[in-house]
Amino acid sequence: MYTVELTLKGSPMAVSVQRKEKEDAEKLYQSIVDMLQSGSAKLVELTCEKQEDKKLTVLTTEISAIQVSEKTGSASMANVGFGRS
Repeated sequence: MYTVELTLKGSPMAVSVQRKEKEDAEKLYQSIVDMLQSGSAKLVELTCEKQEDKKLTVLTTEISAIQVSEKTGSASMANVGFGRS
């Protein structure tokens, strides 16, 4: 399972959706990056493959970061790019 996580401006909590396949997660990641690079405000609706009834819609101009990570068996996994002391 792969997690696509969005950090929103002004929000301490990230929002995320899951994809079963790495290719699908990378495709979603790239489509959001492309929307961000366009510079225009767009609504993007995301669905989750792990929780099929989960949906979220965000305005692209409110996204400050996006990352893709693979879910591992460890419950204490740190987010990609963040280390622990």
